[in-house]
Amino acid sequence: MTRLLSLLLTVLLPFSAFAQDDWPTTLEKAKGQTVYFHAWGGSQEINNYLSWANEQLEKQYQVTLKQVKVADIAETTTRLIAEKAAGKNSGGSVDMVWINGENFKSMKDNKLLFGPFVDQLPNWQYVNQSLPVDSDFSEPTMGLEAPWGVGQLVFIYDQDKLNNPPQSFAELLSYAKAFPNRVSYPRPPEFHGTSFLKALLIELSGNDPALASPVSEADFAKVTAPLWRYLDEFHRYAWRSGQQFPASSAETVQLLDDNQLDLAITFNPNSVYAAQANGTLGKSTSVYAMQAGALSNIHFLAIPWNSNAKAGALVAINFLLSPEAQSRKGNLKVWGDPSVLKNDYLTGSAHRTRLFASIKEPHPSWQTALEKEWQRRYGH
Repeated sequence: MTRLLSLLLTVLLPFSAFAQDDWPTTLEKAKGQTVYFHAWGGSQEINNYLSWANEQLEKQYQVTLKQVKVADIAETTTRLIAEKAAGKNSGGSVDMVWINGENFKSMKDNKLLFGPFVDQLPNWQYVNQSLPVDSDFSEPTMGLEAPWGVGQLVFIYDQDKLNNPPQSFAELLSYAKAFPNRVSYPRPPEFHGTSFLKALLIELSGNDPALASPVSEADFAKVTAPLWRYLDEFHRYAWRSGQQFPASSAETVQLLDDNQLDLAITFNPNSVYAAQANGTLGKSTSVYAMQAGALSNIHFLAIPWNSNAKAGALVAINFLLSPEAQSRKGNLKVWGDPSVLKNDYLTGSAHRTRLFASIKEPHPSWQTALEKEWQRRYGH
């Protein structure tokens, strides 16, 4: 009877090659593995942080974390879909990804992810469960990705040059008309550029309830009509007359520092402090959110189904969720990325991080539709 019960439990419980009780075995398997981590490479602060994480993983666990810098994680999604189509179910080229939103939904729908695994991580106990860590742009995560940090769409400005920045997108248009060639946003589908479009659409539509559901052709045409009218006008007064756009958040920061733009855009409310610490921005810069709040989401870490270093990836993700790693990540002089851990477990400036009022992301299907239509209208 005992053997039969054991067999039934083995069949019925979700499969995992790395059970929580077997964490020492996972640590042993991970030794000597190299984890190819596909992550956005557009921030020197983030790249430096990941270099530190690699040093710690090598020293503590004999695991090498090799950052593969990508401009858009959609490139990685395309690569994994190709590997799936080719039947490459082991020995994959990607071991770990930094994802959220549409890319997570695409990977989940195409069955490209290993797991569920998050509740097997020893450091999962420190995660702040009051955050929406089990949902990604309204898509249930089902344990297929581990929360890594909190993002909010905010703006950076120089207080010495601009003492009253626009408090809404309506005010931003007025500002652009009053001061032509001084404001812009990154070119979609770059993440920050698309986020700008979503935040703008939420304000212009009064956060239409349709944004929380999968997009339909009729809803898209109706809800986005004010967005295209706004952009048609905004581009006439924007930097380089809307004929050219910054390539990234980092470029908007550089243009702000070069006094070519009055506002830079970032998805990290603390990034201004890290930029000041490393000399990228002057001490008179500050960050703010629109009065209605900041478009907000959780960003996550996941493991592809065909990863060649699943044990190493689990160990790396568990380390990145440790109080040590999250406190350093949240350090305002390092990265300043708001933590997903309970505040009690954080030290230093990470413990003092404050967030702006939050605005929820639309359903991920809106992102693809917005990027496609923006490209059709303005991608000349």
